[in-house]
Order: sequence, then structure tokens, then C-alpha cells
Amino acid sequence: MENNIGTEHKMLQQPLQEERSLVNALRKGDIKAFDALFAKYSKKIYGFAFRYLKSEVDSEGVVQDVFLYIWNNRKNIKTDTSFSSYLFTISINLIKKVFRQEAYRSRFLAETTLTQFDNSVDEQLEYASLLEEIDKLIDKLPERRRNIFIKSRKQGMSSKEIATELGISPGTVDNQISEALKFLRKKIDTELLIAIIFFSIL
Repeated sequence: MENNIGTEHKMLQQPLQEERSLVNALRKGDIKAFDALFAKYSKKIYGFAFRYLKSEVDSEGVVQDVFLYIWNNRKNIKTDTSFSSYLFTISINLIKKVFRQEAYRSRFLAETTLTQFDNSVDEQLEYASLLEEIDKLIDKLPERRRNIFIKSRKQGMSSKEIATELGISPGTVDNQISEALKFLRKKIDTELLIAIIFFSIL
């Protein structure tokens, strides 16, 4: 009887030890460990986000942003706490962020009529100018990074879809998107950044 209990305990501990091993490897920048954790948790995060957001695009965006955050902050991940709880906390915060952005969009649309947009040549020119400036910045990205960024943010492809098409890992895709966003945020002023967020370019 005692032997059976010991065996069951070892079986329960093994997945936890394997996960900690992956997290330790991730902290050192191991892209394979990142991909393994992505494969393990991405569907769960997507399902959790979809329960609240009811949007495939927004839920996919939460998954992407969660793992971008994980990769960018990999050195600070604690190995003595639950990694799944850590992911859950990040996911909740990002879901709240989506709700805040949607509230901002709703307020903006409530205060701005379609007629005002149609009748204001100055506003149309200003918007066109913003898009042109953003496109110029995107053109300055390295070719591979630019290609991945456009597929993600303008064509609405998921990290997995981009990875499959280009023959690379989802982790590599997320890293390239992260670097592209860092570059754009350094170059974009506050007003332009607000416009970008509103028009879902970033």
C-alpha cells in the first residue's frame, strides 16, 4: 500500500518538475522551452480569454501578448511559484486592458459622428498623414521583422499561422513582433500612439 502511495506521489510530482525545468531553461533564453510552454498553455489561455471577450481576434491577441510578456520578462520569472498562476494573472490583466480599449473606442465613436469624418477634409488628411508616417516607420524594420509584423498586425494572422507559413517557431515570431513594437514605440510620439491604438494598427 505504501509503495503505491509513493509511486502516485512521484507521478504527480513529475509534471511539476518538468515544468520547472522548462521555466529554468526559458529564463536562460531557450526558445525550445518557450515553444513547449506555448504549446502547453496557449489553448487554455485562448479558451479563458474567449469566455470573457467573445472574440476570436481579441482572444488570439491576448495569447500573443501574454507570451510576448513572458519572453520579454523571462529572466524575472520565479521558479518557486506556480507558472500557470503567473500566466493566469497576466491574462486577467490583458483581458481588462482589452475591455478598457473597447470602452475608449465606444466613447470616441459616440462623440464623433460619421458625417463629421466625411465632411472634414482636414481630419481626413491628418488621418492619412498618420498612416503614412506609420508605414514609413514599418518600412525601416529589417525585412524579416517587417514581414512578420505586417502579417501579424495588418493581416491579422496568429503567431502559429505565421510560424507555419515561414517555417519558424512561434517563439521566434513573437520575439520579432516584440522587437518591432519596441522600435515603433521609440519613434512614435504620444498623440500618434493614441491614434495607432484606436485604429488597431499596433
